[in-house]
Amino acid sequence: MIYLYNRILSHHPIQNKRLSLANRKMGFTLIELMIVVVIIAILAMIALPSYNNYIKRAHIKAAQSDLVTLGLVLEGSYQRKLEYPAIMATNTNAVKIALPTWQPTENIFTYTVTSTTSGYTITATKDTCRMTMTNTTQATPCDSY
Repeated sequence: MIYLYNRILSHHPIQNKRLSLANRKMGFTLIELMIVVVIIAILAMIALPSYNNYIKRAHIKAAQSDLVTLGLVLEGSYQRKLEYPAIMATNTNAVKIALPTWQPTENIFTYTVTSTTSGYTITATKDTCRMTMTNTTQATPCDSY
């Protein structure tokens, strides 16, 4: 018999292996933790740009919706009076004051309205993205800003 740490080890190798595994402390090695960190970093590098593009597309869709809603407000005025209101609003706050029934869903884009009694032009702008809608055309989309 062989004695190790006040335990008796037999001459049989399988029993020795069982005893050594039982004595081993459980945990992760530094290499295993570093591999996990690298995998998480690679996944983050892939996921973050996709998520940012998703958010930008959502903001653009919200701005398109706001343009359509603003057009509906102006068309409603045309239905009641048979003319569009004469408005020259150069920022979002001026548009909200001139047309109090309209509120943007987000404050990401800047909205402008140029309206005469015979037509209107509505614009949503954010950095390089510029979407325009008139009383005769639909809103022009943009891909990113």
